[in-house]
Amino acid sequence: MKTVRKKIDVQNPKARPVGRIDARRVDATTEADIARHKAADDAEAMLDAAKFARRVRRRLGFSQAEFAERIDVSLDTIRNWEQGKRCPTGAAKALLKVLDKAPEAALAALN
Repeated sequence: MKTVRKKIDVQNPKARPVGRIDARRVDATTEADIARHKAADDAEAMLDAAKFARRVRRRLGFSQAEFAERIDVSLDTIRNWEQGKRCPTGAAKALLKVLDKAPEAALAALN
């Protein structure tokens, strides 16, 4: 890939680079549009959390029931996480991160 260097005269407004947004489209965005996009982003984040929880459990080689027992949460909680109905928060989220990065230490600490 070739690198191109440009000098910009900040005193000259016409020399300033044009932004990469469509200002008319941004100005036309309503609060309803923003709420709809936020809801879509939240739904995608829930799916990401579900995939993460499932991946951690599978990497450890546990069934949902075994995983629930090992981390001392209900089986329904694990199912809700993995189906994207609920998102692990707080301590549960931190525990999943530790289980992902240092599974042996985390499992030893949970015994």
